Amino acid sequence: MLLEAIRMGVSPLLMAARLVQNRLSPPTLILLYHRVTNLESDPQLLAVSPRNFFDQMRYLKENFPLVRLEQEPVDKPAVAITFDDGYADNALEALPILEELQVPATFFVATDLIGTDREFWWDEVERLLLLEREYSTFLELTAGGEGGRWETATVAQRARCYRELLPLLRRDLPEQREEHLARLRLWAGTGGVGRETHRALSVEQLRRLAASPEVTLGAHTLSHSSLSVLPVSRQREEIAGSRARLEQWSGKPIEVFSYPFGTRDDYTAETLSLCREMGFARTCSAFPGQWRSGTDPQQLPRQVVRDWDLHTFKKRLSRFWLS
Repeated sequence: MLLEAIRMGVSPLLMAARLVQNRLSPPTLILLYHRVTNLESDPQLLAVSPRNFFDQMRYLKENFPLVRLEQEPVDKPAVAITFDDGYADNALEALPILEELQVPATFFVATDLIGTDREFWWDEVERLLLLEREYSTFLELTAGGEGGRWETATVAQRARCYRELLPLLRRDLPEQREEHLARLRLWAGTGGVGRETHRALSVEQLRRLAASPEVTLGAHTLSHSSLSVLPVSRQREEIAGSRARLEQWSGKPIEVFSYPFGTRDDYTAETLSLCREMGFARTCSAFPGQWRSGTDPQQLPRQVVRDWDLHTFKKRLSRFWLS
């Protein structure tokens, strides 16, 4: 144990303290996924290959209690699987693996793009800036209350523009972001139809998820906007609207929610009050940590999983237990 702590760069004293804490208050580790598919380009590192996902799920199934997010924590270290956003591959590629291995998972779905031919806005920015085509030599755009001019003649320049635009658009109101995306489409000379590989769920696929005995559906807002930039009235619309649509499509009550982006800067004290008022049993964030007795049920921490092979996944999991 101590040698393992040193190899992971964890203080042996901290590791010993965490092991004692884990024994006194057994944690549940909530893992956060987004996509299960193979992509040629994945600048946000959201996709886990089906092969790696199968290996990860089988390892968890064989070594830990796998719990549903809405149930009470068990008396031993356990794992809960969650997905954010609502990509079509959740139903097409992740679900068959979960059902084969009988692994429960919660899918938090942002509902505005369900059944459309659009991409999530961060994917659309990638499509407009990073795919191979002819580009203008510069882009001028005001986003997030800030104006900017970016050189875009080379791949490296467009990659820098992409990295700098995303946080600006994240601070936009939904209607402002749509205006900026429309300007980007005109600049790129392309339309708004998204790539098949980056589509959100169809309504039929959503219902397929909801019908699975392994699946719990959760709300994730309408537009996948950072809630902290919205007034409280708009936050309520985003949260309640997402819940209502999911309940209409699935015919099931929606009792859990996750914050888009999920850092502590992406929601406010008023957001927490809204989630409590609306009666969500659990609400997930996206900062590291473990779910223990006494953890605020409206701010459950999660650990993001990347496209790791099984060896890397085991090493990362060991570190997650000590966070």
